[in-house]
Amino acid sequence: MAADSQSKSWLNRTVLGVGLTSLFSDWSHETATAILPAFLAAIGAGPAWLGLIEGLADGLSSFTKLAAGYFTDRLKHRKPLAIFGYAVTALSTASFAFATHAYQVLLGRTAAWLGRGVRSPAKKALLAADVSPNAYGRAFGLERLMDTVGAIAGPLTALWLLEKTGHNYQRVFLWTLVPGLVAVASFWLLVRERPIASKPKRSFLTGVRDLPGSFRRFLLGVGVFGAGDFSHTLLILYASRMLAPKYGLARAASIAVLLYTVHNVFSAGSAYASGWLSDHIPQRKIVLAGGYALAGITAILLCTGTHSLWLLGVIFVLAGLYVGTEDALEDSVAAELVPKEQHGMAFGTLAAVNAVGDFLSSILVGFLWSSVSVQAAFATSTVLFFAGAILILRLRR
Repeated sequence: MAADSQSKSWLNRTVLGVGLTSLFSDWSHETATAILPAFLAAIGAGPAWLGLIEGLADGLSSFTKLAAGYFTDRLKHRKPLAIFGYAVTALSTASFAFATHAYQVLLGRTAAWLGRGVRSPAKKALLAADVSPNAYGRAFGLERLMDTVGAIAGPLTALWLLEKTGHNYQRVFLWTLVPGLVAVASFWLLVRERPIASKPKRSFLTGVRDLPGSFRRFLLGVGVFGAGDFSHTLLILYASRMLAPKYGLARAASIAVLLYTVHNVFSAGSAYASGWLSDHIPQRKIVLAGGYALAGITAILLCTGTHSLWLLGVIFVLAGLYVGTEDALEDSVAAELVPKEQHGMAFGTLAAVNAVGDFLSSILVGFLWSSVSVQAAFATSTVLFFAGAILILRLRR
C-alpha cells in the first residue's frame, strides 16, 4: 500500500515546477533563436558570426555545467543558484533587443548560455532529490516533454510576432522576457529544496574520481554513442537535398522544416513514454539501450540516400523517438547510479561528456559527408550507436 501511495505521489510540486520552468524558459530562448539568423543578417553580420556565436555559447555552456555541478554539491542550498541561472538567461536573451552590432549579440548569447550552464546541474539535482528512485523515468521524462513543448512553441510564437509587429525584431526579443520571467517565478514558487547529507569538502578532481565506477562506465557508453550523435539540423539539410530534385529548393526546404516539427512532436511524446516504461521494468538501462539501437536503425535508413518523402518521414519520426528516449533516460540512469549528495557533479560531468560528443560527432559526420559520401557519414554513426547500446546493456551497478 505504501509503495502504491509513493508511485502516485511522484507528480509533486517540484516535478511540476521544474517542468513548467523548462517549458517557459525554452519557449523564451527558442523564440529568440528562431529569428536570430535573420536579425544578424539585418545588422550586417553573416554566417561566420552566427557560427561563432553559437559555437562559443554552446561550448562555454557545456563546460560551465561541469564546474557548476562541482560547486552545487558543495552548497547547502542549490535552489538560489538555479534561480540565478534562469534569471540571467531571461535577461540576457532579451538584451538582443538593444544590440546594434554582432559582438553585442555574442556577449548576450554567451551570458544567456552561461546561465543555462549554471542552472542545469542544480535543477536536475533538485528534481531527483524530491522524487523516489522508482519514478526517476517519469519525472525526467515529463521535464523533457515540457521542455520540447517549449521548443515547439518558440518558433511558432516568433513567426506570429513577426507578422504582428511588421518584422520588428527588437519587439520580439523584448517579448521573450515574458516567458523567461515566468520560468523564474515557476521555479521560485513551486520547486522545493530537500535537505541532503552534509558533504566533506573535496577538490574538483577528487569529486570526479569519487563518482561510482558504474557511473564512469555509463559515461563511456554515453560518450561512444555521442561521438556518432550528429546535430539534427543535419537532418533538415539531408531532407532538403534529397527532396530538391523533385520539389525544388524552396519547397523542399519548407517540407524539411515541417518534418523537423514532426520530429520534435515525437521527441516530446517519447521522452515521457520511455521514462514511464523505464519505471515499470526491472532494469532502466534496457530502455536507454533500446533508444540507442533505434538511433542505429535511423542511421541505417539515412545511409540509403532516399528521395522518398514517406521514408524521410519515417526517418524523422524515428529520430524524434530516439532523441526523446536519450534525453529522459540518460538523466534517469545517472540519477540512479550516483548517491544524491553527488548528483550535481554527476549531471555536470554527463553534460560535459555529451558536449564533447556533440562537438566530435558534428565534425566527424559533416567531414565524412563532404569528403567521402553520405553513406560513409551515417555508416560511421551506425557503428557508434550500436556500440553505445552494447556498452549500456553490459553496464553493472
